[in-house]
Amino acid sequence: MVIRDKLYTAEEFWEIARLPENEGRRLELDEGVIVEMAASSPTNTVIAARMIYHLSAFVIPRDLGYVTAPDGGFKLAPRTTRQPDAAFISNKRISALPHEFEIAPDLAVEVVSPNEDIFKKAGEYLRAGTKFVWGIYADEKTVYVFRLSEDGKVIADPKRINDTLDGEDVLPGFQLAVKDIFPE
Repeated sequence: MVIRDKLYTAEEFWEIARLPENEGRRLELDEGVIVEMAASSPTNTVIAARMIYHLSAFVIPRDLGYVTAPDGGFKLAPRTTRQPDAAFISNKRISALPHEFEIAPDLAVEVVSPNEDIFKKAGEYLRAGTKFVWGIYADEKTVYVFRLSEDGKVIADPKRINDTLDGEDVLPGFQLAVKDIFPE
């Protein structure tokens, strides 16, 4: 569903998203247009929960920052907010939980749904300051690590079932076997 009365700013979007009639709806702002996200498949929700678990198990004991769930929105541009399936934002970038995340996360995780333009989303995150994006494809059992190339293009590095994800300089020491992301 698309709500298209006009082009909205992130601030207007957050006001609308908080209205009682929108409780329980997962909304994003895509270049000024409010879009309702379709319900995730059971597999995708389990994968998102596993990512939140693994990230939280690493982040919380080390007091590194915050791990967010799918309804935590991030402002990526004046007319774009995204709600990644999981994300991490360092406490070096925010000292306390804000009312709204006015900046991009350090790491965004998207469990890719059919017909989702993950390259577009990854580019939005990366251009807004996200260091890298993990795009998870459940059917392929593959995680693509998205980054910006030196010339500003979105590039994807596939990590297969026997590979390991690395937190790099965003989460130094974080390692996660790709096989541990997917349900049996």
